[in-house]
Amino acid sequence: MNHDTSYDDLSIISDFRERYCFGKIGKRSGPPLLSSPTIQSFRDIIYGYYRRFKRDFPWRHTDDPYHILVSEIMLQQTQVRRVCDKFPEFTSSFPTIEALAASSLKDVLTVWRGMGYNRRARYLRDLALQVKERGSGKIPDSPEKLARLPGIGRTTAASICAFAFNLPMVFVETNIRSVFIHFFFPSAGMVHDREIIPLVEATLDRKNPRSWYSALMDYGAMLKVRHPNPSRRSAHHQKQPPFKGSRRQARGLILGTLLVHKGISVKRLAAMIDVPEDVVVSVINELLKEELVRKKGKILYI
Repeated sequence: MNHDTSYDDLSIISDFRERYCFGKIGKRSGPPLLSSPTIQSFRDIIYGYYRRFKRDFPWRHTDDPYHILVSEIMLQQTQVRRVCDKFPEFTSSFPTIEALAASSLKDVLTVWRGMGYNRRARYLRDLALQVKERGSGKIPDSPEKLARLPGIGRTTAASICAFAFNLPMVFVETNIRSVFIHFFFPSAGMVHDREIIPLVEATLDRKNPRSWYSALMDYGAMLKVRHPNPSRRSAHHQKQPPFKGSRRQARGLILGTLLVHKGISVKRLAAMIDVPEDVVVSVINELLKEELVRKKGKILYI
């Protein structure tokens, strides 16, 4: 996609910094104080880009809180393009929270396959059961209640409230973090979220947080392509370890095999997926504790 550079050209950003932030950006004495003109200029740049280049995702075409919750949990640790492929399949297989609650773990893991971090699939099913058992069948619209559900932390709870209920919540995720570091901390390293959160709160479009956060995330995604990834200068940045040969890969292979084959011993499983038996035993013990796998005698199953 060809992007108009008026929204991300370094001279435009430099002009913004010079005009509105008085050369104090990125100093460790604290985040800059933002005047009304600063906030308006910042919003104009972000919204201007969004109006022309906003990304089209299936979860942006719904205000169903359940579907938005599913997308937010999927997006926790998975690339957007993979979620774009899996989200329609998952919401088609389990169109309502009641349908998800009525499903088996094996059914959910089968549809989830290929997404990785399979605990999220179990969390989703457990969450659906809890919501159903409480009688309402409705996704809570408060961050405190959402954060009590399986697999939902404070950031995910706030994002669900913003996108599902258009509530003016304050939260930071990787793309939002990139935007604020790029604009307000151009030369600083190890920028902590506690320095960013006051800026997120000050610039928040409280009338339409849903669109504002979508715009921030799209701008942040663009920055990672057009510029050295600003989030690498975050104190919270973690480099993803290689997947090949990792425990993550072994977990996926084990679960994928058990979804297809009914009842396998550890020895046979290790031979089928070509992973050392001691590694398989270690991973299986982990999966048993997480209740993703069951064991009867020497036989493993889901």
